[in-house]
Amino acid sequence: MARRCELTGKGLLVGNNVSHANNKTKKIFRPNLQTISFASDALGNSYRLKVSMNALRTVDRTGGIDAFLMKAKDTSLSVKALRLKRLIAKKSAAKAA
Repeated sequence: MARRCELTGKGLLVGNNVSHANNKTKKIFRPNLQTISFASDALGNSYRLKVSMNALRTVDRTGGIDAFLMKAKDTSLSVKALRLKRLIAKKSAAKAA
């Protein structure tokens, strides 16, 4: 999954550069992706994900990777993030029982 955020699914966008003479040339808008290591409180490990900076701000605002993944829809998450979400859910269910 190159050039796609693993948490939000944000990817490439295509548009046009428009000159003063109204000449149009294709332009690609790439998301600001960085490989970030997230520390999971529930699992006690850190996990590396390729994340957009917009998603990183959202993770910080929601209170960490565990809270973000539990609120996130499964359709926007990558396979790696889905596995992590299921591990966190299983661990929190075992802790609650």
